Amino acid sequence: MHSICTVNVQIKTSLKKVFCPANHRVEFTENKSIFVLCNSSALKKINLMSVNKNALIRYKVLDRCFRNAGRQYFWEDLLDECNKALRELDPSNGGIQRRQLFDDIRFMESEHGWSVPLDRIRHGRKVHYRYEDLSFSISNQPLNDSEAEQIKSALQIISRFSGTPQFEWVDEMIPMLESKFQLKEREKEIICFESNIDLEGRQFITPLFNAIINQRVLQINYKDFKSPEAYDVIFHPYYLKQFNNRWFVFGLNANNSISTWNMALDRIQSINELDLNFIVNEIDWEEDYFYDIIGVTRILNSEIIEVVLQFTSDLAPYIQTKPIHPTQTKPKFLESGEMVISIKVIPNYELERLIISYGAEVKVISPKSIRDKIQSKIQEMFNLYFE
Repeated sequence: MHSICTVNVQIKTSLKKVFCPANHRVEFTENKSIFVLCNSSALKKINLMSVNKNALIRYKVLDRCFRNAGRQYFWEDLLDECNKALRELDPSNGGIQRRQLFDDIRFMESEHGWSVPLDRIRHGRKVHYRYEDLSFSISNQPLNDSEAEQIKSALQIISRFSGTPQFEWVDEMIPMLESKFQLKEREKEIICFESNIDLEGRQFITPLFNAIINQRVLQINYKDFKSPEAYDVIFHPYYLKQFNNRWFVFGLNANNSISTWNMALDRIQSINELDLNFIVNEIDWEEDYFYDIIGVTRILNSEIIEVVLQFTSDLAPYIQTKPIHPTQTKPKFLESGEMVISIKVIPNYELERLIISYGAEVKVISPKSIRDKIQSKIQEMFNLYFE
């Protein structure tokens, strides 16, 4: 284990403290990322990299201008567009000058940037800028060498946790990142991960994650499936969870004082930060809250029950190798080849959906309450097709 190194870093006029529990640690300040390199005993070197969010905004603005075939952008126009975008983000931002603009353009054209194919079209003494290929965009480009090396370094650190209890996700995440970022050379794709590129609400993952980390109170405009109009919720976010390719955020709904309120990110309309005191929650979400349920819905004051299920011989191997819940018991096989298992869970909608998804290859043995619910659902399905 590496000892914890603590350093104070002076940035402009503000003093920032960062720490390093391993070889690398990245701590974000308001405008910069600090990369700290150290050994197990002491800090050896500090390398400050200007990964300025304002610079990223400028690059995106320039990229948009260079792709616009309907307008000629001279350097004055580019400068005006960049400063307009910066002031929209922060009205107190003084913007940039001509020298910074040309530094940005040189970086975008360099191998360290995106090697953009920029054309300079002369109009007398003036020049307007446009991509040679208008279909080009920095958003569509693979990582540059510097970005790739940074990600590789991060993956090397993360890989140390492989095989460690509670870090099983590392074994899946590393090949996914290597594949998505093309960090290993290959002629064609060799691995595919399940995703939903059309999923709404993905843009809220980062602000919600940051709000949880920094303990910020939010005003969330939300429209659930049952309400005709969107409504505002004063929300103290605690936990993000993905289930069935959808993201959910859990936290305190200050409007009704429910500390385990959950909202689907695809139903969020907008998020605004509020200057209110954050109320801390001590729930162990994975070990306590989610352990006794399937999915994300935990019905208040419901008790854990034992659900006994009987699977056909065809489905049995799949259920045996991929348990439907951590409490799944050792299977009991009948003479017919069918398999009987039990799980101990709090019943909810997701449990019913899971059982129904197995169709005719599963039968609920007990309890009677679950068996009756599934039977009722099957009858409703029958009526849809044979009424």
